[in-house]
Amino acid sequence: MTRHLLPLALAAAIAFPAMAGAADSPPPRIVVTGEGEAIAAPDLALLTLSVMREAKTARAALDANNDAMASVIAAMKSAGIKERDLQTAGIQISPRYNYTNKPDGSQEAELIAYQVTNTLSVRIRDIDKTGEILDKAVSLGVNQGGGISFSNEDPTATVTEARKKAVADAMAKARTLAEAAGVSIGRVLEITDQNVAPPPIPMTAKAFDAARESVPVQAGENSYTVQVTVTFELK
Repeated sequence: MTRHLLPLALAAAIAFPAMAGAADSPPPRIVVTGEGEAIAAPDLALLTLSVMREAKTARAALDANNDAMASVIAAMKSAGIKERDLQTAGIQISPRYNYTNKPDGSQEAELIAYQVTNTLSVRIRDIDKTGEILDKAVSLGVNQGGGISFSNEDPTATVTEARKKAVADAMAKARTLAEAAGVSIGRVLEITDQNVAPPPIPMTAKAFDAARESVPVQAGENSYTVQVTVTFELK
């Protein structure tokens, strides 16, 4: 009797894992992406200002640059910019050569001067002063292209609003797709999100050259976008 039952026991042992595997298979699902946008008026202006000075020696170029940048920093502070909102972003010292073509096709390099560039990042909390501060900086020696962008010190509430809109958008898309397929959505299995920050507005060297008394600056609005990917169970 035992010999007859043994093959049956082995068959059952093999069948049970297969049945368990079928029970563990994931339920049908749908993955959708939603997007939400919220607008906020900026309350911070971020400037990148560069001073370049040139001289026959690196020492002379650095000294001239130091004097010019010291005047720019002093002007920033007199305009109400705090120490914590001023940061040196980089100092570069580079030689400048004049190249002459020789009869044999090679080039002869002659050292003409040294250039020193000092870059300062400025955070302006009173946006209405942005044009005035930029004008002062140019008048005192800023002569290289930099950048200007407008941001928000705490965009949490705006991003939260955009995130809610993105989830609602994803749910609406999922319902539409499920209805078209003749099914319905069930519980949410997974949500991931990605924030898209507003891009900076570039400011070229020509803009500095054209600076006048009270540079016109428009802060506009910041658009915060959130994308979410939501996985729904299908019923």
